[in-house]
Amino acid sequence: MNGQERLVFVAMAPFLIEPRFVERVWGWKDLHPWFDRAADKEPIGEVWLTGDECAVASGPQAGRLLEDVFRDASTALLGAGAAQDSSPLLIKVIFAREKLSVQVHPDDRMAQKYGEPRGKTECWYALDAEPYAQVALGFTQDTTTNEVKAGIADGTLERNLAMVPIRAGDLVYVDAGTVHAIWPGSVLLETQQNSDVTYRLFDYGRGRELHIEKSLEVMQLSTSARKVPPTELTDRTILVEGDYFCVERIPVEVSRPSTTLAGEREKTPGLSYLFAAAGTARLSSPSFETIDLPTRGIVAVPAASPVFAVQDMGGLDLIRISPRWPNKA
Repeated sequence: MNGQERLVFVAMAPFLIEPRFVERVWGWKDLHPWFDRAADKEPIGEVWLTGDECAVASGPQAGRLLEDVFRDASTALLGAGAAQDSSPLLIKVIFAREKLSVQVHPDDRMAQKYGEPRGKTECWYALDAEPYAQVALGFTQDTTTNEVKAGIADGTLERNLAMVPIRAGDLVYVDAGTVHAIWPGSVLLETQQNSDVTYRLFDYGRGRELHIEKSLEVMQLSTSARKVPPTELTDRTILVEGDYFCVERIPVEVSRPSTTLAGEREKTPGLSYLFAAAGTARLSSPSFETIDLPTRGIVAVPAASPVFAVQDMGGLDLIRISPRWPNKA
């Protein structure tokens, strides 16, 4: 750690992040009322909230890319015990007008075999869902690899997919190796390892590249993917906690001090993100300028953040997301 970073580690204020709107063939033309954005040409399928190319939107780092901020102040952001020095999580909002491809992500070992830094375990929190909304999550019981290969070849792979209905408030965990797909009818907050590695098995004839050999290599017929029931605690609701991330709903009754945001199992200060799923919030502190968190906005809270208060400015539904470091022993 150099002298400059030691100075930053003493205190690094929370900061807003500018969302990045990503075109996808299966996306929406107009994101209202979720975001004040409509597509210029191609539909928008993903809103990246913490991507490396997202820009900081407040404070001394305003205008800089998130990737560069992590490079220059990783200890201040992540804390002294972090297992890596780059941004650990990619958080998105998914808008599907059509079915996404049937796809699978590699785990860390398989990703590194093909030159990627990490794999992709993820989860989906349903911000909204129509009565017909569902996702494909793994295969039906007793599906064989040969049946998967045949389904890819003749276009009938969907018959072997296990379909899971979802409603607003559901949390779906999708570990690496799970063949999956998102179907229309829901708006999903996706938290994942900071990786965009996707292998497609089937894509409804859209003409995009398929990755059948790699998909068959990394897929698992049985995984831990599932709906996760919430864990209700006195001061929070844990939606999911795993090897790579923890996602929680944090109640704020008028105002809540930042010292109460971390859970009991968080032994040392670390990075977290605060996302306003609904309503608005304000972060106030004598140590930094007031930050107004808009609806569907996100703020990064560094490990070295000064103490502050979170205020509910009206209708706040606050989601807290923090990285976890898997035990490699």
